[in-house]
Amino acid sequence: MATHQVRIIGGTWKRTLLPVVDALGLRPTPDRVRETVFNWINHQLGSDWNGATCLDLYAGSGALGFEAASRGAASVTMIDNHGPAVRQLEANRDKLKAANITILRADAIAAARDLAARGQRFDVIFLDPPYQQDLLAKTLPLCPALLKEGGMVYAEAETPLPLGEGEEMPEWLAGWDAVRADKAGMVYYHLLKLHENKA
Repeated sequence: MATHQVRIIGGTWKRTLLPVVDALGLRPTPDRVRETVFNWINHQLGSDWNGATCLDLYAGSGALGFEAASRGAASVTMIDNHGPAVRQLEANRDKLKAANITILRADAIAAARDLAARGQRFDVIFLDPPYQQDLLAKTLPLCPALLKEGGMVYAEAETPLPLGEGEEMPEWLAGWDAVRADKAGMVYYHLLKLHENKA
């Protein structure tokens, strides 16, 4: 069986191929989507990744976290609870000698609560959970406690998030604005920020 691979598309490790384990529900974010998303984030960061801290909560293949690290993020924390996926992430990190990447084997929701309790805050949070498990609805409400001021969340889903005018918004989306949103094939992807409190 051929090992799946993801390709880093920008930064220090541009064009590097990284192996990915074959695991149920593991879908690396497609190149085209990653290119668009990182353009969006780059714009929000003013093209300055140097101080950026990132959290990849459902790391899986690590495509998003490795991409951020390649572009110069100060630190990237990857969380996954699937043993073989975590071992592959560690092997890929070691191959790249990526000192700015921390990998934790943990449940994403428990880890998010733990990181928030310890006062850790991030500029960018990647949420690309397995589909059909309502994980986005469970995880997004934990993100405000994990974001630095002006921070953003990248959310990938199998359906568009109802954030438009006149759409009925579920409680778990309250407080969020879609800065950008798009669709590629069956993937809906969104860059979210919290409403700014107008003083």
